[in-house]
Amino acid sequence: MYAILETGGRQYKVRPGDMLQVEKLRAEPGQTLELGRVLMLAGDDDVAIGSPVVEGAKVLAEVVDQRRGPKIIVFKYKAKVRYRRKTGHRQSLTTVRIKEIQGASKDGT
Repeated sequence: MYAILETGGRQYKVRPGDMLQVEKLRAEPGQTLELGRVLMLAGDDDVAIGSPVVEGAKVLAEVVDQRRGPKIIVFKYKAKVRYRRKTGHRQSLTTVRIKEIQGASKDGT
């Protein structure tokens, strides 16, 4: 079984046991989260596609770590005018482990 979920403006294909790095979520390591924007749910024989989300479906995930990603260098340059700006950015990330995918009821989809 797998699901396609949306969090932080991005979509991810997840299965139970997967480790995933997503935009920062407000949670402590060890805490269990419910990721509720499930866009698609696929099992052994059936597929449920939401419009826009699958009703009653949710993904349970455990927060493993809070960290920052690698530094990305942003360099602005204009030729012939001595304009140069160098800045950096590090995105805050949350690492989660997918524990369980709970599907919708059979009469709902």
